[in-house]
Amino acid sequence: MDQLQTQLDTKEQLENRAQNASLLRYVDSMRTHGHRAARIDPLDLIHREEVAALNPRRYGLTDDLKRYNVNGILWTKPVSSAAAGQDWWTLEEITRHLRSVYVSRIAYEYMHSPSKTERLWFSHLLESESLPSTEEAPITIIDYEVKRRIHELLARSEVLDNFLQLKFPNLKRYGLEGGESMLPALDSLFSSASHGGIQHVILGMPHRGRLNLLTDLLHLPPVALFSKIKGSSELPDLVGHSAAQGDVLSHLVASPKLDYGAPNPVKVSLLPNPSHLEAVNPVALGKTRAKQYALLKTSPADCELGDRVMCVQIHGDASFTGQGVVMEGLGLKWDPEELAKDIIVDLLVYRRCKRRSVPQLYEEKLKTEDILNDETIHTIRGIHKAHLEAQLALVPTYKPDASALLQDRWAGMVWPGSERALSEPETGVGEEMLRRVGTASVHVLEGFEVHSKLERHIRNRVRSLESGSGIDWATAEALAFGSLMHEGCDVRISGQDVGRGTFSQRHAMLVDQRTEGVTVPLNSALGTEGKLELANSSLSEMAVLGFEYGASWERPNLLPIWEAQFGDFFNGAQVIIDTYVVSAEAKWLKQSGIVLLLPHGLDGAGPEHSSSRIERMLQLSDDPYVPTTDDKPANVNIHVVFPTTPAQYFHLLRRQIKRNFRKPLIVAGPKALLRLSAASSSLSDLSEGTRFQPVLDDPIADPSQVKRVVLLSGKIYYDLIKHRETLDLNDVVAFIRLEELSPFPFKQLADTLRRYTRAEEIVYLQEEPRNQGAYTHVMCRIRPVFEEIGYRGVLGYCGRRESALPAPGIGKLYSIQQKAVVDAAFEGL
Repeated sequence: MDQLQTQLDTKEQLENRAQNASLLRYVDSMRTHGHRAARIDPLDLIHREEVAALNPRRYGLTDDLKRYNVNGILWTKPVSSAAAGQDWWTLEEITRHLRSVYVSRIAYEYMHSPSKTERLWFSHLLESESLPSTEEAPITIIDYEVKRRIHELLARSEVLDNFLQLKFPNLKRYGLEGGESMLPALDSLFSSASHGGIQHVILGMPHRGRLNLLTDLLHLPPVALFSKIKGSSELPDLVGHSAAQGDVLSHLVASPKLDYGAPNPVKVSLLPNPSHLEAVNPVALGKTRAKQYALLKTSPADCELGDRVMCVQIHGDASFTGQGVVMEGLGLKWDPEELAKDIIVDLLVYRRCKRRSVPQLYEEKLKTEDILNDETIHTIRGIHKAHLEAQLALVPTYKPDASALLQDRWAGMVWPGSERALSEPETGVGEEMLRRVGTASVHVLEGFEVHSKLERHIRNRVRSLESGSGIDWATAEALAFGSLMHEGCDVRISGQDVGRGTFSQRHAMLVDQRTEGVTVPLNSALGTEGKLELANSSLSEMAVLGFEYGASWERPNLLPIWEAQFGDFFNGAQVIIDTYVVSAEAKWLKQSGIVLLLPHGLDGAGPEHSSSRIERMLQLSDDPYVPTTDDKPANVNIHVVFPTTPAQYFHLLRRQIKRNFRKPLIVAGPKALLRLSAASSSLSDLSEGTRFQPVLDDPIADPSQVKRVVLLSGKIYYDLIKHRETLDLNDVVAFIRLEELSPFPFKQLADTLRRYTRAEEIVYLQEEPRNQGAYTHVMCRIRPVFEEIGYRGVLGYCGRRESALPAPGIGKLYSIQQKAVVDAAFEGL
């Protein structure tokens, strides 16, 4: 583009602009304001008043026959010859040409761009009708064959809508009537993209016109559509996946490879979307970005991010202006390249009501051009109707195809419910490798001036690695990241201030205090194929989580993490959680290894900074109320965990990748525990032969003497054992931690409780209010455990009473309540 500006800013052109400044102002006004007067209403019903800025008299240009040198003012030649010599046009010719470009059936709005190079590129493209390159490539000519293809797309769309209306009159189909021009527009876009080197298009769109696009350009067999309409499943029968329930007709998908005569076909992937239509937008962006990043590793050295993959999103006009996630998505600056820009096309459509349809209007135009006649039109429509009839007849024998599932980058993965699913892999790592990774995570390059306050952070990490003890949460996380990177996996974590960490605990990126240069030690010092990507996001939850979720769909060897600044901030992304994270596998057979880190814990921070609303996550889980017959973990839709040690967190992160299937992981993460010495781990807890434990037994109490067993989850454990010590009740009360709540650990809990042969009561304790937290989830699942161990009592409750708030905002009230919760564990002993 810089070369373009150089060629279109010669000395002769600059002088000509100065001499004809009034003409330049007029031409620029046409470029700036022409869209306001463009005749873009397909029915010519909108009355448009003339825009004063488009009148040449306004600029002192009164003689229509006066000739002007337009070189450098109006672009009429290819780039290679644009700067050569003078080019004389009369004012009348200039006006006619500009109005044909800017005040016609297409409106262009680009002069708001702050980049002069971009403005030059568009003006040259439009006014010279050639691509702004030295190769003098013309814009695609709409010849006979192109017009015939446009017509066939339009006609087939109308035939499909009429066919569905005839055969299924009560069907809610969101037809494309009045908007059929979307199909040739997309066809042209896909063709241009393919010839431009794009090999993948990720497409997100709403309901209207989806069926028309699917059964035509995207090659979905109409029999698949008709089978779904008649009530059959769109999903194939899969061994080991009984939870698939499918989705509605207007959410069907396809991913064909389209051949437009380019060196490589273009694969167009229409993503599934929920009825919250715009929720698909950030998901499509994230999948696009992940595919771009993955292709960089296998593409030639000159391949830049974005050269092979393009994201296309289709919006309704009301949602585009009304749904904030659209603008949040556009604001995600994930591609810094100058040439990678968002282009918005506003396609005006209408609802047909006693008017000729778009296909009919185009047919009339082609008849006047002697391209079509009535017989040809009738034949084209008749052939497609016969094809639809034949496809409808095939419905009784149709079976959905499973061959496209778990292919390409997902090859080697299995379905979570299959016999081959490895639910609890070994996740430990050799101590030598752990020390190497940990040291690399705080390595400072020579000459790099790290912030003085981080020197203690670095020393503490190195000291804990050398001693093998005192491993805190941030260190355990870095060890999980680095060990996965060493095994060839990429790790990506996004959120608000994730590089430093909300609680200044992570420091995965370092900033040079002299140059402000940034380094990621795990990338620079470890030297692995896998990379760590840290994305400090904007103050968005829905778009950012959607983006990371989309990335999780692209490939299973990526660990995608979204960290909420505080746990309750997830509620801004509730639509993504409800319609994608917890339900995508059941609806669409789409696996995801997304991790949600939601800092959780009542510590006096008030109503909005205390709870990750873990009760909501558990309610969204399809965790069964009784154990499986084979004592294996249930195949649940999401895993919900509440780890209390860095080692547990380490194993959870590695388990996400070491499994041969993918499940979303919801982590009620630590705040106060991040630096609590009592909540640290040793390297041996992370070493070979170790793995995540769903239940942690009391390491101190003597099971043969314990009278009261307290089940609990989370950080309050450390407050309880400290208070127990002061009361000298170590062998009277035992605290058993439920580290994984979904799937509920029936077997592990039963095995642990059997050891407490003299226990007189079993209670569940939590610091959250009774109507919140994990209590109701545990209470509904504890009965089979009690029956298994022969315990005849009922589960008691210790904790706060019901509340409309997760936590009080009054400091004294919080302290009183928190003390009462801790004291309740020992009451009566």
